[in-house]
Amino acid sequence: MTDDNYTKILFRLHSTILEEITVETMWATVVNEAEGLYKLENIPFYLPLLAANDIVFAEYDEDEQMLTYRETIEYSGHSTVHVILMDETTDIKNVGKIFEELGCNWEGLNNKYFAMDIPALIDYRLVQARLQELKDKDVIDFAESSLAEGHQH
Repeated sequence: MTDDNYTKILFRLHSTILEEITVETMWATVVNEAEGLYKLENIPFYLPLLAANDIVFAEYDEDEQMLTYRETIEYSGHSTVHVILMDETTDIKNVGKIFEELGCNWEGLNNKYFAMDIPALIDYRLVQARLQELKDKDVIDFAESSLAEGHQH
């Protein structure tokens, strides 16, 4: 994502996945530059309570030397789930494909860990059932890092 419409935003937040302060950068598009509003364009790997398409307020930070997240202005209705493969023989692409078929998107960090975006209109109960099924078979473990209101049942 090197297009002029994209910019990177730095996030420095406590990660519920890593259980420590984490720095992560995410791609965003400008919604209103004068007001510091940006739409997140990728899926957070470690950060809690954030999802693709959320609108955030960010401003240039002298210490960080880049645009830095300050607060979430509008939640997109998307959810973020983090998945780790527990079975060494399982191919991450095969697991990701299961969720693609349910309408989800995912980004792999390595061959054992990925972040998954569940769009607002997807029935999360179907996704959650597959997640739980794979967890029960010791194929994966997962964390529901940011569940949108529409996905909480």
